[in-house]
Amino acid sequence: MEHPLTTSTVELRRYGHDDLPHIRQTLLDVHADAYADEMEDEFNQRFPWFVDHWGGHPGFACVIGYDTGEPVGFAYGAPATPDREWWREHLDTPPADASTFSVSELMVRPKWRKTGTAEQLHAALLEGRPEALAVLLVDPDHPKVQALYEAWAYRKIGNRQPFPDSPNFAVMLRELRPA
Repeated sequence: MEHPLTTSTVELRRYGHDDLPHIRQTLLDVHADAYADEMEDEFNQRFPWFVDHWGGHPGFACVIGYDTGEPVGFAYGAPATPDREWWREHLDTPPADASTFSVSELMVRPKWRKTGTAEQLHAALLEGRPEALAVLLVDPDHPKVQALYEAWAYRKIGNRQPFPDSPNFAVMLRELRPA
């Protein structure tokens, strides 16, 4: 069930696992627009698999932004399996509370980039999360994106290549609440 959160120009709506059948095509359409120039890349072509994989998680959370009814971007993710947080290998000493929300995607259509929409989507996705940490991966070919996440209190803790055809991503970790 959606829960609207209105901002100055973009209406943010929250969705969960049970909503995936209703929002799946919207996610695919936003991705197709956001990556229109890169759709020949096989990794990008597998995006529907990622939507289904993440959306299949019972704790799946998604925020979609709308501008006068038109989807402009989204953010989604899910809680990591307790005691199996994959980012742990990058720290000598994991924090006492390692509960983690994995931010899988944050995507904004070209027309709405550089408007603050990405930050609104990201903040809404993490708002009220019970986990202590958030983790995400950033393509190293996009240093401005990594700098943006650093401005949002993430820090790089290592690199990870989750698939043979994926980039060797920067692993970014952030505290969601004081330790």
